[in-house]
Amino acid sequence: MRNWQPTLLIRASMLLHVLAVIAVIAAPDQWRWALGAVLANHALLTMLGLWPRSHWLGPNWTRLPAAATARNEIALTIDDGPDPVVTPQVLDILDRHAAQATFFCVGEKAARYPDLCREIVRRGHAVENHSQHHRHYFALMGPAGFMRELQSAQNTLTQITGQHPQFFRAPAGIRNPLLDPVLARLGLRLTSWSARGFDTRIGDVARVNNRLLRSLRAGAILLLHDGNAARTPDGIPVILDVLPTVLAAASAANLRFVTLRHTLA
Repeated sequence: MRNWQPTLLIRASMLLHVLAVIAVIAAPDQWRWALGAVLANHALLTMLGLWPRSHWLGPNWTRLPAAATARNEIALTIDDGPDPVVTPQVLDILDRHAAQATFFCVGEKAARYPDLCREIVRRGHAVENHSQHHRHYFALMGPAGFMRELQSAQNTLTQITGQHPQFFRAPAGIRNPLLDPVLARLGLRLTSWSARGFDTRIGDVARVNNRLLRSLRAGAILLLHDGNAARTPDGIPVILDVLPTVLAAASAANLRFVTLRHTLA
């Protein structure tokens, strides 16, 4: 658990709401201006919640810490699994390249394939929190809904792997200002990415590779998917064709793939 510290924007938003109430009490005929200011503020907060790499709503890992960057470390994060067909093949590719990865797993899928989650950890990778159910409406939840989703996933993943997740990634990376206090209470670090391949939608391996390779540098956090992976025209999950190229390019650039939790050491 950490103490929640609202960002400057959140503090300003709180102050705006207080001032709007005071203004309406002092001058009721000005209620339209007060309401307009509050609605504009909510629109801004909504837009920032739709921006996964935003830091305005709270701390958010979009790059590795400076010390990890100085060590030429890079992070590969893999979302939406575990998948009984794709994840074992991803693990074999990682083994061949001696690379570590961070798997953001969905709690209900982990409960369905617990041995696969344990195998991820046994091979030296990390399993982190990607919510219990990966709801499409996750960003619309309030504090109670966030707490249920995150705590359930914490319990599920810890029971299966024996490791307490330290990082959280929101479904689709979308959130609202009420998430950060819940993360603080659970001691989780919100993590987005430096570069993503859009490999749940793009089946063109070259396009996905290009998106990732142009951001391949020390300190980067890359995002791919073993769950919900798009397929190539030949029916192959995109990650399986993309991953060897990305890992080989990183090795040629003297970059070392590590788990997110490794960078905290």
